[in-house]
Amino acid sequence: MSSAGAATAACAARDEFGLLPLRPAPDGSITIYLTAPGLAVMPMRIMATDSIASVKLRVQTSQGVVVRKQKLVFHGRELARNDCRVRDYGVADGNVLHLVIRIPDLRHITVETVQGSKFRFRVEPGRTVGYVKQQIAKDSRLDPAHPDEQTLVLEGEELDDRHLIHDVCRIDGAVIHLLVQRSAKARDFEVSIVARDAAQHQPLPRDIGIEPVVGNPKAQLPSALRDLVSAVRAGMANGNAPVMSSEGTGGAYFMQDASGHQHIAVFKPVDEEPMAANNPRGLPVSSTGEGLKKGTRVGEGALREVAAYILDHPLGGRRSFTGHGAAGFAGVPPTALVRCMHRGFRQAEGSAQPPAFKLGSMQAFVKNCGSCEDMGPRAFPVQEVHKICVLDMRLANADRHAGNILVCRDDDGRGMSLVPIDHGYCLPESFEDCTFEWLYWPQSREPFSGEAAEYVKCLDAEEDIAILRFHGWEVSRECARTLRVATMLLKKGVERGLTAFRIGSILCRETLTKESVIEEVVREAQALDDDGAEHPRGAGGDETAFLQAVSGIMDRRLDELSSEQQ
Repeated sequence: MSSAGAATAACAARDEFGLLPLRPAPDGSITIYLTAPGLAVMPMRIMATDSIASVKLRVQTSQGVVVRKQKLVFHGRELARNDCRVRDYGVADGNVLHLVIRIPDLRHITVETVQGSKFRFRVEPGRTVGYVKQQIAKDSRLDPAHPDEQTLVLEGEELDDRHLIHDVCRIDGAVIHLLVQRSAKARDFEVSIVARDAAQHQPLPRDIGIEPVVGNPKAQLPSALRDLVSAVRAGMANGNAPVMSSEGTGGAYFMQDASGHQHIAVFKPVDEEPMAANNPRGLPVSSTGEGLKKGTRVGEGALREVAAYILDHPLGGRRSFTGHGAAGFAGVPPTALVRCMHRGFRQAEGSAQPPAFKLGSMQAFVKNCGSCEDMGPRAFPVQEVHKICVLDMRLANADRHAGNILVCRDDDGRGMSLVPIDHGYCLPESFEDCTFEWLYWPQSREPFSGEAAEYVKCLDAEEDIAILRFHGWEVSRECARTLRVATMLLKKGVERGLTAFRIGSILCRETLTKESVIEEVVREAQALDDDGAEHPRGAGGDETAFLQAVSGIMDRRLDELSSEQQ
């Protein structure tokens, strides 16, 4: 049975969530089915012309999940544009949408003994059954019991240490029984664990390892990244397990220092990316290999994360081939490709023991006071917004939203800086899904500073491609074209005095179905180039001729915009 058919059958008898109106369906209405890990299928009757925002509001009303903690996915694509209509994404009657919910940052677990004593724990998201055992073993309030002596049982079934609490405790108030098997000197006892909220993923400090992956022996790893790898290794060796983040649509783990008191890095395994086979968020596996964003591939997010750091050149210089670790203009945290092993990472069903190394990106953790999503944009310094605008436009970022820009303050609380993270969807093969939330911020309409303009003037796409190749990423023809065209647009736009809003609007679609200006430019150049060539350039011909065509068309469109702005 198809997923749509299964969803329909599951909800045919009754509407548990009250999402279906009792009155007859109006003309033009459709029924969709929302699925989420740990929740029953949710039927919802909507109009095909309803916006994505209105669907999320319906979920908020019925389930209490606020809009900003929701992501909807259909046929492997995130429904990211809240103002677009449902039908614009091809959603039709009977279709199944996957709901990804960002859960709170802490869970409360109550441990209750058979004598009636109760003990409260606060647990971070990303914890496992094995982690709960460790916490019980360490707690001085309880009769100590080594994790190996503990057995957790739910509804008569023993729980595996690798199981996520989120998957085990599917409803509020679930009770897990803890059985402790001791020697003859100690009597068995039983406690109950009452989970007030669902948690997620994390485990035991055995069979650990981490090493950087260097694509070219001549490429030097910056000292900041070498030190970071060493610190993560020390943290795992001291028994400090990774902690899965509750944010995002893929698996991401906070790595701790030797003391276990601080997060120092974020590790994102390739096999846990959105729509990858081992994704922990319940997303379907991509049937075509394409990622959540158009023009991206599942399994390439780690490379793109590293590329964003490498190409974030410092002011007055370039990342170049030296591998120096100077801070970049946009402030992308130091990022490297690594192989890491720990039982705390999500293991594939039926995987062998011990766990194997996982390939992924590791980024230095940045202490912050929240993300831009937590506050209004008017307080952000103009230059801090502009540095992120430059990065996003240059790399054609397909996933820039307020939630992946961190807000940091100086020790005195006066100065503010913004730190961009999550670049797994930069450098796509096409411009279709370019999305910049800062387009709606007032700072984007302010002119660039002389410093920013000079930085843009020094950018060189060909040298950037050579740098990426030197570091081991043989950029695909399509991604290289994206970088060349985006860099060309940024340089030409800044030279003409256009604002980030004007340039960014050229890269982003106004609606889901209407091509952006840059897509029109590329399509027109492609047509001219193909008409003038015996063999179409798009099939692998002379890229120089194509870029010349793009440059001419772009000049014409930009001159029109410049005259409108004056």
